[in-house]
Amino acid sequence: MPVCKEDLSPGSELDIIFVTGDAYVDHPSFGTALLARILENQGYRVGIIAQPDWRSTRDFTRLGRPRLAFFVTAGNMDSMVANYTVAGKPRKDDAYSPGGLGGRRPDRATLVYCTRIREAFKQTDIVIGGIEASLRRFAHYDYWSNSLRRSMLIDSKADLLVYGMAERSVVEIARQLSAGRRAGELQHIPGTLWRCRAEDAQSIQVIADTWPSLIQDDAAGLPEARLLPRKIQNLPGWEDLKDPRLGKNHYSQSFLAQHRNTDALNADILTEAYGPWLVVQNPPALPLSASEFDALYTLPFTRTFHPDYLEAGGVPAIEEVRFSLVSSRGCFGGCSFCALTFHQGRRIQARSGDSLVREAELLTRLPGFKGYIHDVGGPTANFRRPACEKQRRVGVCKDRQCLHPRLCNQLVVDHQDYLGVLRRLRSLEGIKKVFIRSGIRFDYLLGDSNGEFLTELCAHHVSGKLKVAPEHISPRALAAMGKPRPEVFQQFAHAFKNTNQRLGKNQFMVPYFISSHPGTTLADALELALYFRDQGGTPEQVQDFYPTPGTLATCMYYTGIDPRTGREIYVSRSYQEKAMQRALLQFRDPKNHGKVRQALETLGRTDLIGQGKQCLVPGAFKSPPGKPGADQKRHQNPKSRHRSSENRRNTPGGRGRSNHRTSK
Repeated sequence: MPVCKEDLSPGSELDIIFVTGDAYVDHPSFGTALLARILENQGYRVGIIAQPDWRSTRDFTRLGRPRLAFFVTAGNMDSMVANYTVAGKPRKDDAYSPGGLGGRRPDRATLVYCTRIREAFKQTDIVIGGIEASLRRFAHYDYWSNSLRRSMLIDSKADLLVYGMAERSVVEIARQLSAGRRAGELQHIPGTLWRCRAEDAQSIQVIADTWPSLIQDDAAGLPEARLLPRKIQNLPGWEDLKDPRLGKNHYSQSFLAQHRNTDALNADILTEAYGPWLVVQNPPALPLSASEFDALYTLPFTRTFHPDYLEAGGVPAIEEVRFSLVSSRGCFGGCSFCALTFHQGRRIQARSGDSLVREAELLTRLPGFKGYIHDVGGPTANFRRPACEKQRRVGVCKDRQCLHPRLCNQLVVDHQDYLGVLRRLRSLEGIKKVFIRSGIRFDYLLGDSNGEFLTELCAHHVSGKLKVAPEHISPRALAAMGKPRPEVFQQFAHAFKNTNQRLGKNQFMVPYFISSHPGTTLADALELALYFRDQGGTPEQVQDFYPTPGTLATCMYYTGIDPRTGREIYVSRSYQEKAMQRALLQFRDPKNHGKVRQALETLGRTDLIGQGKQCLVPGAFKSPPGKPGADQKRHQNPKSRHRSSENRRNTPGGRGRSNHRTSK
């Protein structure tokens, strides 16, 4: 088992030390544990410093100086999302901390950890990664300060940045470091960012020309793939991005180039200039073959949290995954508000059915298992294969989406492999029920001419309620979100209802919705409210749009431009309007009536205020004069309203986890 904190015996030396913002949970769903087990399996001696006290160097020196490097991550979640709500309020809990209590990780944890390591060990190599670093690998808009920030490779003063799913990358980095090279010298490893002086840029061209030979060993499991030299694209530099007149146009162009280059088989090499320095992104690491993916789940995980956390009640995040199975990674859904394509890529990687069955059999022997597998899925549960045959050979299309604005005519919709896995799992001894909770992409499901999957889904794999994510009902809003047209969701809702009636089951859908997404106006929010009025019910799940790095929607939010078209797009920025949009989506809640009336007056729809069946809220209301200047100021720096709380939060009694979710 990887060494944690004081488990190390005196005089021992570790090869690699991970520093993470999460409590240590030895489970394959936790990135630090997975990478540590992989390196341990390769013969490296690995230590883990989990949730160190960042106010001094003491915790960072507990395991001594590593022989090779420190690997630093903020954890499974972005530390700013973990610490703050979209309104800038400190969170009270953190599912990745002992007892679910917040305050165990600092803001911008990756940067803080690197600073402390440099104070303690000035000459030791530092490699950063994880979701926080991955989504901040280039210059990015930072919602919490309402400003642009530089590449995290620059700001952290780390030697190398690993982005995406890091299994291949960390093993190669460790191998090169063991051979005597320094992390800052590694320029050829897929899935990494490195830096060089502008006058040394000729080395980038050498890498581009020789790329096929650099990755041919990793491509052994992809015999159909075409390995070609790569081009070099120079993104707008830091000075261009900060230009007060054209900076947002440059940022939009830069993000589009990054968005187009996320596939291992066809991504170009990207560079970004910071004065005399260049940050260079190599193409992503090649996807894992099924056998390589399977092998990760044979490693000797204990599948529980470190015993140090027993007194605090354990680590809540394990409960979400303890009795679940990860069957795939990657997503070709293309939702604008989701960072998955930026981190995991659009190409689907799937484990074999045999691997999933073996893990399910293991789950039946774990303490506390009661016969229920809580989930079998990935970012999108019913994606189990690449979207088309072309992706296997040359990678995903750079300028076309698989599902939006409609299903691509090259898309292969096939649930047979997934159905086969589910049937095998539910037939195992000791398993009473196998649920699917990670989300179903309903437009893909409807593209399957064989209705077999929907029937078996309703018959065997819904725990009373099925979570789906239509997100909105306005065509304008859905186009900005990259989601299917409203009639597609209505068609699925009708099919789901009819299937359950035919099976004699009383099951329901729980739809997710987003308010204030770029491209969504107050009138669009009203359109959705009227849909709820006419259909009945109130949405249980409404989430305010949260601008986080790495998403197309955040680029829209910052620039007011849709990078896909180059056209201006409406963005709701004031706190007042965002509150009205959310209130409209839950207009039946009495505490929202004031804001709903205010929204209806703003839209000139006072006919919807009153006692009639067509009305959204009762009575009459005269909203007070707004103060857009104050609202805008609060919005521009969401933390400014909580400075005293922010200062108090930087103690062990601080804040925690987000509801931030991914696309389905």
